[in-house]
Amino acid sequence: MTIIEFLQPETWFDQGAGPRYVQLRRRLEEAIHSGVLPPNSSLPPEREIAEITDLSRVTVRKAMQELVQQGAIEQRQGSGSFVRETTAKVEQSLSHLTSFTEDMQQRGYETTSKWLERGVFMASEEEIAVLGLGAEESVARIYRLREAGGQPMALERAALPLSILPNPLDVTVSLYATLDQLGHRPVRAVQKISAVNLEAREAKLLGVAEGTAGLKIQRLAFLEDGRVAELTRSLYRGDAYDFVAELRLST
Repeated sequence: MTIIEFLQPETWFDQGAGPRYVQLRRRLEEAIHSGVLPPNSSLPPEREIAEITDLSRVTVRKAMQELVQQGAIEQRQGSGSFVRETTAKVEQSLSHLTSFTEDMQQRGYETTSKWLERGVFMASEEEIAVLGLGAEESVARIYRLREAGGQPMALERAALPLSILPNPLDVTVSLYATLDQLGHRPVRAVQKISAVNLEAREAKLLGVAEGTAGLKIQRLAFLEDGRVAELTRSLYRGDAYDFVAELRLST
């Protein structure tokens, strides 16, 4: 079945089934999920969809905008709208303290990083307070786009005391592997996970539409002697990552 046949209004439109743009969005979602519109295929122009469905251009545009915000389709300037390629979900356990590189390697993914910032900087007020630094101390900062299997997965921004990581340029692949070599690998951490809508810059780096759902992770990691080793703030793609925790009944 072609998308034109699939969108014929007599097969799906119901006057009493809610707003027209919602019904159209759901019909387009069905086309994507059923394979009528496979990944990377192009959608008809808004004008053509309006003619097929006997809906207004405004209604069609609203349905399309919702699909863009959901990350189901992407709009390429000068080319039209296309179905986004499905990204396989990755599950990360919250029961073990591991690095992104270790997590991905365990799943058979090759990891790469694009460096956005790496160096020694004057500590911010938050970093001074959280890392227990003096007012004039500096910190090692690394900020990078993490990729697995060629797909952008997360933006990771870490700050560490120079006593833990004297030279951030030593980090080439895995931060935790570097800290292990220095004898400063964290042994426990506290993580806070929040749901967010990705802003324009972060969304572009992660290859998704602005406003797409994401996961904001703040991690505070500690050494065996109790010292704070790392403050990391990360943004993960909500469509590509699940965090899983194993819970046990207290006795």
